[in-house]
Amino acid sequence: MKKKGMVIIMNFAEKILNLRTEYGYSQETLAEKLNVSRQAVSKWESGTTLPETDKVIALSDFFGVSTDYLLKDNIQRNSQDSLDRIVLKFLGSAKDMDNISEELVEIMRDGIIDDEEKIKMESIIETLDTISQIISEIKQKINMQ
Repeated sequence: MKKKGMVIIMNFAEKILNLRTEYGYSQETLAEKLNVSRQAVSKWESGTTLPETDKVIALSDFFGVSTDYLLKDNIQRNSQDSLDRIVLKFLGSAKDMDNISEELVEIMRDGIIDDEEKIKMESIIETLDTISQIISEIKQKINMQ
């Protein structure tokens, strides 16, 4: 990361790492969401490799940033997402919420939470934390308007 005046310039690897941690995702979770290996995400973040074009587009859609922002070192991210964009992000998590309900029913079916189900619960909690962050962003935007 380089500072040029007041502008911070980041390369692709730094941007992906920054976005992933900002949204609270592990490398493994991001990899699952993009249907790639955790090692692929690790290589992107270390700058060893760049993802294929379809994965750059998927990353752009997933994090709500432009492909220009991801690929060009001198493009800044719009840190002030509009309320509309944040609500769309929330609506995009509706599928995750449906999956959580189904997973919780399956976990509780036998009334006992085993080790494998605890791992699923950790993933559910991580997803709920992300959804909670989005809800907080919506509340913040509403209060600012």
